[in-house]
This record gives sequence, C-alpha cells and structure tokens, in this order.
Amino acid sequence: MQKEFFKYQAQTTQFAAGFEVEKAVGSYIYGTDGRKYLDFVAGVSANTLGHSHQKIVDAIKEQAEKYLHVMVYGEYAQEKPVALCQLLAESVPDPLEVTYLVNSGAEAIDGALKLAKRYTGREEIISMKDAYHGNTHGALSVAGNEYHKREFRPLLPMVNFIEFNNEADFPKITEKTACVIAETIQGAAGFLMPSENYFRNLKKRCEEVGALLILDEIQPGFGRTGKLFAFEHYGIVPDILVMGKGMGGGVPVGAFMSSKEMMETLSHSPKLGHITTFGGNPLIAASSHATLQEVLDSGLMNETDAKEKLFRELLIHPKIKNINGKGLMLAVNLGSPDFTIHIAKKCMEKGLIVFWQLYRNEYMRISPPLTISEDEIREGCAVILEALNEN
Repeated sequence: MQKEFFKYQAQTTQFAAGFEVEKAVGSYIYGTDGRKYLDFVAGVSANTLGHSHQKIVDAIKEQAEKYLHVMVYGEYAQEKPVALCQLLAESVPDPLEVTYLVNSGAEAIDGALKLAKRYTGREEIISMKDAYHGNTHGALSVAGNEYHKREFRPLLPMVNFIEFNNEADFPKITEKTACVIAETIQGAAGFLMPSENYFRNLKKRCEEVGALLILDEIQPGFGRTGKLFAFEHYGIVPDILVMGKGMGGGVPVGAFMSSKEMMETLSHSPKLGHITTFGGNPLIAASSHATLQEVLDSGLMNETDAKEKLFRELLIHPKIKNINGKGLMLAVNLGSPDFTIHIAKKCMEKGLIVFWQLYRNEYMRISPPLTISEDEIREGCAVILEALNEN
C-alpha cells in the first residue's frame, strides 16, 4: 500500500511517513505492521473524542441508513444539520445565533471574510503576522507567513497585517476596515497565547471604528482549552466565529457563526451569496452533533486543566526550552526544526505519534484527544523523555 500511496496520491512534502493504517480506536492507531501507536496528535486536533468513538460511529450509521446527500446547502430542512445548529446556538453567548455549515475550516474562513465585506460594505481586511487560517486562496491571503504564500500570488488585495499581542498596531484598524481576523491562539506559530487584555482591547478598537472581529477557533474549538471555545477565557464575543477540525470528531467539516441579522446578508443581493453543495451534509452533521453533545455532557472539558498540568509536570528536560499553549493544545520547544523532526521520528519508532508546527518547526505539537487518560499521558511522555535522553 505504501508504494501505491506514493505513486498515486498527491504529496504535501517530500518526506511523508507513508505509515500504513490498519485501524484506530480510542487513543491508539494500529498499523499494518501489527504495532499500536499512542496518538498525541489526534489528526491535528480533529479527533476530539479519540478514534472510532462509539457514539459518533452509531450516529453516522443511523444517519447513513436514512439518507445521505439530498440537496445543496440551505434548501431542505434536515434533522441533524438543524439539531447541530440549534445546539451550537444554545451553547455560545449572544449575539452568535446562526450557523453556516461548510466542508472545512478553510472554507469557513473564506465564508467569514465574504460575510464581513458584505455586511460592512468595506474592502480592507486586517490579519495577524504569523497567522495561519488554511490554504484556499482566501484563507491563504490572510496567512501571515510570506514563505508559505509567495509562490501563489496574486492573492486577495487589500489585506494588511498587524502584530499579534501588539496594541501599538491598533491605529491601523480604521473606518476603512471591514474586519480583523485572528486566531484566538496562534496555531502554526507555536500555540502562542494572547496577553491578558489583548482581545478585550482589540474588540473595543473594532467597535470604535465599526470593524468586525472574526475569531478563528478551528483548532482550540470544541473543548480543547477547557472551554467550548477559547474566546470564553477572555471576556469577549466575536462578531463572527469560525470553527472546524474537532467539531466533526473525525469527519470533514467547518462552520462560521454570527448574528441572524448579519448572516441574512448572504441570502440576497446577490442571492446565493455563499453556496456549497456538501456543506451541512446530514452524515457529517450527525457526527458533529454527536461530538458536540458528548463534549458538553461528558465533563471532559473539566479535565483539561489537570491533564495540561500533568503534561507540564512530566515534560521537564534540559532539551525542552519551553512549552506554549493551553489545555490539550501544547507546543514543546526543542530548539531547532531538525532536532524536533528527528525526535518526532524517534518517537514514532517507539510507538508514539507526535508532530511539529507548520511555521515554527522547532515546536513539537501535542494535541491528543480530550479522552486521553492520565496513564496514557504518562506513557507518551515517558517515550518523549526516552527519545530526548538517547539523542
């Protein structure tokens, strides 16, 4: 299978692992080599409840026996998409009340940018240096790392950048600005946290000039930081909320959410202001609804602080410079990209799956399922320390 993988499937790097997957259950992925591998990555924060969670599998099976795709987004009332959107509305603060379901986080970013420009009638978008929002043309346009976008220009015009956590840049947000888009926690840059009052003051500046605040919660969303969404830690509510990855529990999905007044502007002048064939697919919505319900009901979010503390207590080593992030969204600084990639490979050989951050390869990603146990955390951290001691 590995030979065919490299021959027929497009690659994203020149050094893909080609690991052959047999099955995945709970916190483990099982290879065709007969070994099991503890997963500290969770599909890059996508498998919120681990692999093959029974409630998700049952929800998918139940929906599959009823119907799959029946009509493009927004035309027919279907049980699971409606239930998902209702549960989201009941679980977040006002004025977030209406959800547009799409196929990925990147598509949700594109939809959110369109919504902001349509609602405000303005053209300028302000993003953050070192931001990452996905790889569609719109999402790439608001990415803050030139190395990853320069070969694909021209991108969207009238996109300007400010520095994350630097309030001295706020005067660049003006009456010409349609929106400011930010990751609540900067992901590809190494899980960088906002300073204590940064988002309060950023939201205040946006309100002063009539700009909208879009928060990208594609990674921290659905409980990874101990709250359903990370913005709840900072005393503000975005005008537009973007989500993806973990909301599906392992299936492809994204969404953007706003007030009813704002979202209605996509339905006219022109009609079909944003349209998608498979967004809101009932099979995907069934999985997402089951994921959200379990995250809300299980108490898993209440366990993330203790699990984060355990990681930080165990991962103490002279070769670990620092650990960024919050909850089960941690980035371990090993000093250099080459060393981090080497340690990730050694961990894989020892039965532990870790990864690295897109922009800052010196940071090793730790984003396990919310369901990971303390024993599994100890098991995986022991492997990391062993790899560090041997290298």
